[in-house]
Amino acid sequence: MAEKKTAGAFDVRSIIGMLLSAYGVILTLMGLLGDAETDKTGGINANLWAGLALLVVGVGFLAWARIKPIVVPDDPEG
Repeated sequence: MAEKKTAGAFDVRSIIGMLLSAYGVILTLMGLLGDAETDKTGGINANLWAGLALLVVGVGFLAWARIKPIVVPDDPEG
């Protein structure tokens, strides 16, 4: 029995997950280490919360792509 081939890194969920996670890490670090500027956002550290939200969504996309991968058929016309 042949092993099923998956889309792997070419799955759009992987690409979206990596991008969202990268932006999430950057914003989370800016929220933790940078100037919070809470006077502009009504007392909320917007960078921190937006970064954490992006991390959660990005990791969710990566987990989704890992748990349920897209199987590429051997015969594309079949």
